[in-house]
Amino acid sequence: MDLRRLRPNRGKGKAGFLAVLAATLAISVGTILVQARSPVPVDSPPATSVSESALPTQGQQVMGLIRQGGPFRYEKDGTVFFNRERLLPPQKRGYYREYTVPTPGLNDRGARRIVCGGERMTAPDACYYSEDHYASFRRIQQ
Repeated sequence: MDLRRLRPNRGKGKAGFLAVLAATLAISVGTILVQARSPVPVDSPPATSVSESALPTQGQQVMGLIRQGGPFRYEKDGTVFFNRERLLPPQKRGYYREYTVPTPGLNDRGARRIVCGGERMTAPDACYYSEDHYASFRRIQQ
């Protein structure tokens, strides 16, 4: 938009021109901020890993239950994890499932989770551990 071509509307004077100018600048700055945002790398797996034996005891127990097909303690366990944050490698919907890793001393589910992906729930292709409610993941090495 050529700002030199903007003229104040009749009856509004400088105030009208300044309002149009401020709106134009706000839109421009908003566009720059959106474009400057770097995309989330969706094609690379989490950078760090953890061995299954290094998981908390409760995490090791959940891994055993996953291989057995349950029974799981929480109703949400085994439900689809949508990977909305795109921190895990991209897969089709329904590929990932989430499981709660209980935290001693808490009465709720807490923040620890295991997310596994694969066609067979009892033999997942890959599992990931999150101790911060999906803010970060470490691939579980079996």
